[in-house]
Amino acid sequence: MNEQTVHTRRRRGWQLAGWVKILITVALTLAVSAGAWCLLLGPSGLAMVQTYLLARFAFVEEDADLGRAVDAGLNAFVNGLGDRWSYYLDQERHQATNQRRANNYVGVGVTVSYEREEGLLVQSVTPDGPADKAGVIPGDVITAVDGQSIAGDAREQGADLIRGESGTQVTLTLLGEDGAARDVICTRATMRNSSASGRMLEENTGYVKLDNFYSGSSDSFQREVDALLDQGAQRLVVDLRSNPGGYISELEKILDYLLPEGPVFTQKPRWGFQSVYQSDAACVDLPMAVLVNQDSYSAAELLAAQLRESAGAPIVGELTSGKGYSQITFPLANGGGLGLSTAAYCTGSGRSLIGEGLTPDRTLSLPEGAAIGGADDVQLQAAVELLTDGAG
Repeated sequence: MNEQTVHTRRRRGWQLAGWVKILITVALTLAVSAGAWCLLLGPSGLAMVQTYLLARFAFVEEDADLGRAVDAGLNAFVNGLGDRWSYYLDQERHQATNQRRANNYVGVGVTVSYEREEGLLVQSVTPDGPADKAGVIPGDVITAVDGQSIAGDAREQGADLIRGESGTQVTLTLLGEDGAARDVICTRATMRNSSASGRMLEENTGYVKLDNFYSGSSDSFQREVDALLDQGAQRLVVDLRSNPGGYISELEKILDYLLPEGPVFTQKPRWGFQSVYQSDAACVDLPMAVLVNQDSYSAAELLAAQLRESAGAPIVGELTSGKGYSQITFPLANGGGLGLSTAAYCTGSGRSLIGEGLTPDRTLSLPEGAAIGGADDVQLQAAVELLTDGAG
């Protein structure tokens, strides 16, 4: 057999393999175009399936990254719905989102700030957490992680270096308040975030900051408010600034805990009947004020609106985002997730916030560089003034 004959047969084999792929693709596209699939998907849905099959079996580059193409396509499809609240998450982002919504994180249990040039200043340490067990105390400055300096601009990457997989170890170099340096070894673990924090202010005013409405947030919020009541709080400021919202189930518990008997939340799904949620008679019977800003979303807006509606609580801060749809995140076969708006919601009286948001009773923005809850927090100061002036 001569060389030309061998090349001819190889060429015919490649051509045959190509035709087989094309025939398979045609057969598959015909299969999905027939019967119930056609009725279920419609022409547009069928076109999407056909496009994937053609790319899978007929595209010239056999090693093309179809996963990346699918991620891009699904993201574009959701954006094409024209709903700013629906979203697509690839596998990595979906996993990270699930962990965040569980109010969990993997780390060593420290809260840090960036105010020290030498590194990360430890502000608080979680009791019985990895850092606490290793001897880290508030006031320590983390200057290096596994021998890598995080001084100066490197502080921005410090928190990422400290995080890692649960069960792995990380060495922190610490600068104590006495100026002595030491190394400690921490074993990373899954830690629980506390969604709420509270403290007493002047004039027997309790202040509670709620960061989100994810798993466990209602229990965390109630613990903080109960603690303030035990300390003798006679009025309450609820801070919902930069709160992204979360789960309706957590919102309902907080509404019921805070507010007197009556309708507090209305949900209108695409499928099914309208639901009106009721609060019972038990409530926190104190004068209240609410803080919001332009980054207060969803459940945060609804809670603020309902506090004003049911308890006459004044709102201080900035016009909120105007979100009025709730989403369900559906898991997808590729490990990603599709967050789809499936219902509209409004206050107990039926007021929708869609596209409008909440207009504060006192509109006020934080000065540049001012910290939420800090000494120069003019919004918090205004809320306290409203409550104490009303008491007088």
